Amino acid sequence: MRIDVATIFPGMFAGPLGLSIVARAQESRLLQLSVHDLRDHTSDRRRVVDDYPYGGGAGMVMKPEPFFRFVEHLVDTGAAGTLPGVARPHVVLMSPAGAVLDTSVARRLAGEPWLALLCGHYEGVDERVRQVLVDEELSIGDFVLTGGELPAMVVIDAVVRLLPGVLGSSCSLAEESFSGPLLEYPQYTRPADFRGHKVPEVLLSGDHAAVETWRRQQAARRTAAQRPELLERVRPPCGPDKHR
Repeated sequence: MRIDVATIFPGMFAGPLGLSIVARAQESRLLQLSVHDLRDHTSDRRRVVDDYPYGGGAGMVMKPEPFFRFVEHLVDTGAAGTLPGVARPHVVLMSPAGAVLDTSVARRLAGEPWLALLCGHYEGVDERVRQVLVDEELSIGDFVLTGGELPAMVVIDAVVRLLPGVLGSSCSLAEESFSGPLLEYPQYTRPADFRGHKVPEVLLSGDHAAVETWRRQQAARRTAAQRPELLERVRPPCGPDKHR
């Protein structure tokens, strides 16, 4: 997979994306990740990326030209040799007005061979970027951050770990929270007794069937206690009882 990011703060990405799973994905060549300075795609000497909004109002708006030039640069340089047959990236604008990222969205994006993530700032971006350039907008929640950089990092982390071969075991994906309707069950490791707090006996029993039953029960209890709305997604719709 190839991911290109456009931002006016490229230095923010070095730490989070240079460690752990994302770093290993790059080292194993499962991911080609590039972070670009949006100011490199301006056309004036001062490398200006924002201007006052038409109609007045507080704050500044990011200009359309740098974003268009950035995507055009990607297309012109192309993915030849690395992504044969792919002419253009799937362009995503990080925006609080976008659809909220969840596991299903992350899975869909993991199926894209090439992503371009656009990081907005200030009061937002010129509407023509949305209308003409962007394939979809994404948010990481109903709140506003100072820019799209942190959301872009969240999207990258959520997507990359779903790529085949990135995690050591496919079971890690199958059993974690949001891979199904329930949150993940509680996890324990050594020591079996830590300051009087003991690991449940069933986990030490060696009885795999009993362990699986316990895990399902605990996952259901945790979901009911912490995220009961998730259970509504799997309840059958109300209707007449067919057995009557």
